[in-house]
Amino acid sequence: MTVGTRPRAPRTHPRTQTTGAASAALRPMLESPRRPARVLAAFPAGVYLEVRAELEPHVIAVVTGEATRLPNAVVLGDRLPRVAVGDEASVGDGAIEFGPLSLRAHRWWDPAPPLGPVDPAQLARSLPALTGLCDRSPRRPGLEGNGAAALLAEGCAEASLLNSIMAAEQLVGLGPGLTPSGDDVLAGLLVALRHLGAAAGAGRAVWLADWLAAAVTFDARSRTTPISATLLHCAARGEASGEVLAVLRALAGRQSLEPVLHRLLQLGHTSGADLAWGLRIGLAAVLDLGGWEK
Repeated sequence: MTVGTRPRAPRTHPRTQTTGAASAALRPMLESPRRPARVLAAFPAGVYLEVRAELEPHVIAVVTGEATRLPNAVVLGDRLPRVAVGDEASVGDGAIEFGPLSLRAHRWWDPAPPLGPVDPAQLARSLPALTGLCDRSPRRPGLEGNGAAALLAEGCAEASLLNSIMAAEQLVGLGPGLTPSGDDVLAGLLVALRHLGAAAGAGRAVWLADWLAAAVTFDARSRTTPISATLLHCAARGEASGEVLAVLRALAGRQSLEPVLHRLLQLGHTSGADLAWGLRIGLAAVLDLGGWEK
């Protein structure tokens, strides 16, 4: 620096304005006053932002069309900018800002669309089909053979709050990865109980979903990863990825089961298989709690 000259102020570059399709679950967060956030994880097809706030969900996924459309996601038509873990971001006042990007929602999609009435006989036919396809798949659940998962299935079938909650608490955060296997099983179970129970008129299944949701979300932030804790909160409200919702529609007889289950099973290393396992437990429980033959 030459003596007697002032240091230059850092240059500020205008942000690139873009739009995306956002989950309605994010609306309260996006429409709140702006809050600081940080990049929690960054991949070519998705950037995860952790928002410093008490509102749920507190992790937002900004993804491209090739990625899984999570229930806490904004789907972007453009390429994602390069960012690093720990980079600063902000969420609120209608926008998500990180790196050079300023993102606004131009449309919203429902991460928990109701199925509408479903004949229990259809669900009874779907259970062996789901079981057979899962058993024949080479994609295996991460906790296959785990005693807590077996206890969870038994407790749900009997509407035993003691056994169900005891098993669920053992599963929260169990397993490696951004979404541990135990959390994926619980997420699949929660959405199955809530959606299929409501669609078939199995009030006890929805009642059980309410209790389990309260149990697994109570201290999820301290027991599992931030991304997985957020997805458990989403599942507690019946919100799920497009792949899970497609399988629910197939179980209700609205579309073919095999192709959509195949897409679900391909997710992650074991995430898809774990979610499918939770759906199986939930579907069986709906039939048991409704008093219908499997």
